[in-house]
Parts: sequence; C-alpha cells; structure tokens
Amino acid sequence: MKQAPHSRQPPLVLIAEDEGEIADILGAYLARSGLRSARVADGEAALASHRQLRPDLVLLDVQMPKMDGWQVLSELRRRGNTPVIMLTALDQDVDKLTGLRVGADDYVAKPFNPAEIVARIQAVLRRSARSEAEDSTGVIRQGPFEIDLRSHEVTVRNDHQVHALDVTLTEFRLLVHMARAPRQVHARVDLLHACLPEGDAQERTVDSHVSKLRRKLEDVGVIGVPATVRGVGYRFLD
Repeated sequence: MKQAPHSRQPPLVLIAEDEGEIADILGAYLARSGLRSARVADGEAALASHRQLRPDLVLLDVQMPKMDGWQVLSELRRRGNTPVIMLTALDQDVDKLTGLRVGADDYVAKPFNPAEIVARIQAVLRRSARSEAEDSTGVIRQGPFEIDLRSHEVTVRNDHQVHALDVTLTEFRLLVHMARAPRQVHARVDLLHACLPEGDAQERTVDSHVSKLRRKLEDVGVIGVPATVRGVGYRFLD
C-alpha cells in the first residue's frame, strides 16, 4: 500500500517588528490566510532566526533595536535571495529607494492595512516561486525576454516576431541578474560586483555596458530597457 506523499507546509513568514501590537495583528492575518509566521523584536534576533528557521519571506521593520532594518537587509542579501518586504513609518521616496537599492522586494509605509500586507506577501511569494521554477528549467522568462542559462541564448518576442539577441558575456550576465528581480532597482555597485569581470573596477563601466545592451534592444523594438533610476541604478522592467 502506497503512503500518501507528505504535503508541503505553508510558507513561513518571519515578522521582524518591535511593536508587539503590530506583530500580533500581522500574525493573526497571516494565520487567517493560511500562512505560518514567527516573530522577533530586534535586528540581531531577525538574523539569528533567519539562519535557524529559513523562512520563505521576511517582513522587516526599518526602525528596530540593536540592528536597524537596513543593516539586517544588507546581511540577508549577502546570505542569499530570501524575499524581503520592508515596513517603515518613513514615507519618503529616498527611504523607499534605499530599501530597493539594498535589495528589498517591496516596501510598505505605516500605517498600513494588514490585509494589503498579506496580499503583497502572497504576490512576492508567487514571484519567488516562479523564479525558482524558471531556474530549475534553466530558462528565465520575463516580459518579452526568454533567457536560456545553459546555452547563453537570449530571445526577444516583439510584434509577433522572435529576435535572437547577440550579446556579450557581460551583457548576458547583466540581463540574467536583473531579470531575476525585474522590478527591483539594481544599484550600479551591485551590478559591478555581480556581473562584471574583476578588471572592470569602475561603476561607469556598468553604464557603458548597459548603454550598449540598450541599443541592441532598441534595434529589435524594445525601448527603455533597462530603465534608468536616477542616482541609483537600473530597473529591468517597470
């Protein structure tokens, strides 16, 4: 007699929030939506719990004791690609750009509607699941792009036509890196470390490669990709 396969547990959300009442509300809404949660009240505990629990997503408050949210986010990005949604009372564009630059997947300003938070969490988890599935097949599909990680081939669908894009190795690395998080703002310094060979030590080199890549995309009818985020870097898709 065959045993029933083990069902996968619901996603686990790590709530890093020092205001107990807010954490209680978020935990209740997550449970009502079928998601598991764990709670911590300071930045050091957030990092320790992330390593121990390996959550599917971190809900991260900016203003926390011991280590603030930006410091925690920077360390999480050094560790890997766990999705992160920032929570903050600072509703200013500069704060949002800081979070996106360091690598947040989304950003919500307080006060917020808990139901909206849950909806955003579910959306980020769906995007993350799609990215994992694409990586397992060796193909990334974003917008009009299809990027084959094994053959290093890039195709673009535009106006019912399929174009093969002739890209250099560095341009391919840039495309892959940005396509994996298409709506995240990618800072020049991050692209420099992730995509360029060791000899390319200047951030302006990133601009040169992106400019050449953009011209190749314009030749096949894709305009404004990657998009420039002034003073920060680039976003792959709006």
